[in-house]
Amino acid sequence: MSNYLAIATVTATLQRILQDTVQVDVEGARVTTVRPDNVGRGIPETGVNIFLYRVAPLNWRNQDLPGRRSTGELNQRPRIAMELNYIVTCYGNEVELEPQRLLGSIVRTMHSQPMLKPESIRNTIEDSNFRYLRESDLPDQVELVRFAPLGLSTEDLSKIWSIFFQTPYSLSIAYQASVVLIESLDIPRRALPVREPRFSITPQKPLIKKITSFDPLTKLWCATEDRLIVANSTIAIEGLRLQGNNNLVRIGGIDVIPQEVSNNKIVLDLSTVADSNLRAGVQGIQVITRNRDDNRINESNVFPLVLFPTLQKIAVEATRSIGDGLYTARVSLTAQPSMGKNQRLNLLLNSTTGRRDQEYVFKIPPLEADSHSIITEIPSIASGEYLVRLQVDGVESLLTVDNDQNSPNYQKYIAPLLVIEE
Repeated sequence: MSNYLAIATVTATLQRILQDTVQVDVEGARVTTVRPDNVGRGIPETGVNIFLYRVAPLNWRNQDLPGRRSTGELNQRPRIAMELNYIVTCYGNEVELEPQRLLGSIVRTMHSQPMLKPESIRNTIEDSNFRYLRESDLPDQVELVRFAPLGLSTEDLSKIWSIFFQTPYSLSIAYQASVVLIESLDIPRRALPVREPRFSITPQKPLIKKITSFDPLTKLWCATEDRLIVANSTIAIEGLRLQGNNNLVRIGGIDVIPQEVSNNKIVLDLSTVADSNLRAGVQGIQVITRNRDDNRINESNVFPLVLFPTLQKIAVEATRSIGDGLYTARVSLTAQPSMGKNQRLNLLLNSTTGRRDQEYVFKIPPLEADSHSIITEIPSIASGEYLVRLQVDGVESLLTVDNDQNSPNYQKYIAPLLVIEE
């Protein structure tokens, strides 16, 4: 690569190459590298001026990738690729067409020598006129610097010359030099040498496609069989590449051992998972495999598991009449799994008579700690019998369906019930 002197070294080398040519073709011509508006203060009466008017970064074959690892350690020297745009202007006696003769000399030279050879760069660095470039390492750059003419329109040329205040236009041509690679001085940390090569093949990750339940409730809710999962359900995790070494299932932040494992299906009894680790609502589930040799972990995708709460007990602790047939009530609930203090809880009541004016949704205040039990106040409710659902983070507990074909309530919801008495 090359250091911070690379840009100046390119300009100086181009100056030397053109100087060797134009002084032969036009007697007394010399090459300068000053601003074109320095008339009388460096611009030659007869000769050529080289001015670097634009420097731009360049995406060079993906070599500008990050030079540091995710830990911040340096793995290669940071480098940036640049392209340089020059405006080359010719001066001289217009009557004797010196500017045009100089331009012809420049075009011939640049076309026959379109790149900077390492030898030319070294000669420039060793030139006593360029002592300030002695530390340049541009000759060691692997990629050669190449020049190409830029076909600028009259409008483009006028824009370039407009930056030089009150400077008349002179015959010019533009060239682009690329690529110039500038590298940092930072030295990356080298890894230890490899004493014994070892190879291991990491298999493709497991993939979960579907989760179903063996719970008998599935028969009653066939339209949603892959979603009916409660805290004591036995579930089937279906997918691809599920079998591996030391299979585990990650759920509720812990890893549990499944009951059955095959390549396309894993069976897990949720009743074996500690109740404190389960929460009603949506949670992620993963299949985890570990390699016996190096303990590498291979994780599947995170699949959403919808766990329905189960109401185990509901009771009216106290009621009080507030007039017009309405009452306040204190209600206690017990549910499985336990409810978290940050979860959103609602109590849903539907009258068994089917009256729309007796359907209620009551917000339960956030819990102070994780718990199976809730005591909540109902501010106003009509007397009657209500079907009860507990909603946890938008997921509602299931109602019981009467499956007795001889019952008058066959295929109707019958529980759990809350009774508000006068």
